Amino acid sequence: MPTFDTKLDPNLESVGNAVDTASKEIGTRFDFKGTSAAVEFNKKDKQVTVFGDSDFQIDQVRDVLYNKLTKQKVDIRFMDVGKMEKIGGDKLKQVITVKAGIDGELAKKIVKLIKDSKMKVTASIQGDVVRVQGSKRDDLQAAMALMRKDLDDVPLSFDNFRD
Repeated sequence: MPTFDTKLDPNLESVGNAVDTASKEIGTRFDFKGTSAAVEFNKKDKQVTVFGDSDFQIDQVRDVLYNKLTKQKVDIRFMDVGKMEKIGGDKLKQVITVKAGIDGELAKKIVKLIKDSKMKVTASIQGDVVRVQGSKRDDLQAAMALMRKDLDDVPLSFDNFRD
């Protein structure tokens, strides 16, 4: 029976490279000289932390980061921006989580979307992956097209296509 897996799979190596190049640019830019503007990546927690003196400066640092992520071919939709937090004095930080793996809420949304479409495929949640099974390869490709169209806010990838 043909199957495929749906998942969120960012390239963390490219994210790390983008953070490194963004950090170098922030260090050399004139408008960031003498400020606490910085960006750090914690690969274990899959979090990028942006530091700055004001919310405007954090927005500028985030724009530099997004530019570098785009050049590394990392989809911006993987980034889940958190709230700004004061870290002492007039310094601020913002934590951006890199989405990896499908969480329970999104998995349920995918399963519901496939069930409501009345296609001859079934979807099952298996950890942080949603496996879709069908009797025909064309049905699975139609399911992929449906997910790409209706879930455009999430950069889904399709793996493990088997006949």
